[in-house]
Amino acid sequence: MSFSITTWNINSVRLRMPIVEQFIVRRQPDILCLQEIKCQEPEFPLAPLKALGYEHIIIHGQKGYHGVAIASRIPLSEDHRQNYCNVGDARHISAIFERGSRRIRLHNFYVPAGGDEPDRAINPKFGHKLDFLEEMKALRADMPGVSSILVGDLNIAPLEHDVWSHKQLLKIVSHTPVETDGMKEVIAKGGWLDLMRQYTPEPEKIYTWWSYRAKDWEAANKGRRLDHIWSSPELGPFLDRIEVLKEARGWNQPSDHVPVTATFKF
Repeated sequence: MSFSITTWNINSVRLRMPIVEQFIVRRQPDILCLQEIKCQEPEFPLAPLKALGYEHIIIHGQKGYHGVAIASRIPLSEDHRQNYCNVGDARHISAIFERGSRRIRLHNFYVPAGGDEPDRAINPKFGHKLDFLEEMKALRADMPGVSSILVGDLNIAPLEHDVWSHKQLLKIVSHTPVETDGMKEVIAKGGWLDLMRQYTPEPEKIYTWWSYRAKDWEAANKGRRLDHIWSSPELGPFLDRIEVLKEARGWNQPSDHVPVTATFKF
C-alpha cells in the first residue's frame, strides 16, 4: 500500500491557490500540509481542495500572518493545536490518520524565522525562535500505540550540506550553531528520524528554499533546506522515496519554498 504526504510553505494560500491546484493535479499526494497560509479559518479556500478530493481539512489560521493547514484524502481525527511560547501564533496543528492497522499522529509546524540578527539580546524575534525550539524538545516521536510524522517549515538548515555555503552562513539566521544545535537536540530528545537525510545522505546537497532576493535563483542556486519531514523510527524502513520539486520555484507567482513529498510503502 503506497501513501504520500507533502509539506509546503505556500506563503499565502489564497494568492497561490492556482499553483497548489497545479501541484495536486500533477502529484496527487494523499495528505498536503501547508504552512504560512496567512488567513483565518473562514477565509481558507476549501472549495478548490474539496473539488480535488481533499474532503478532510483542518486549519489553524491567523489574520495576515503564519497559519498551518492539513488537507487530506483520508479521514483525520483528534486534531490539536499547541500554543508554543504562549503568544497565540498559529504555528502548529496535528491530527491522527490511519493506514491499515497503523495509527499515525501527524504534526505540521511553522517555526518562527527569527529575524535577521542572530542575537536575542537585540532581536526579540531570534529569542522567540530559540524559545520555540526549546519547547519542541518535549515533543516525542514514540507515543504508545501511535506512530508519528512531523513535517513543516522549520526555518533551520541543520547540517553542513543543507546550505549552499556552510562557512558563509554560520552567522546567518537559519544556520547559526545555536539554531542547528538546537534542532539536533529536538531530534535526539524526541527520538525523531530525519527522513530526507535517510533517503539522501550527506554530503549530497538538499535545498527546499531559494530567496526572492536573488535575481536569478536557479543560476545562483544559493538554497537552504528549511523544510523537513521526520518520523518515529519504526516508519523509516517503509520510506520509499523523497521528492523535492525544485521546478515549483519557477512557477507563476511562486512561493520561495518548494513542495517536499515523502512516499511510504506499508
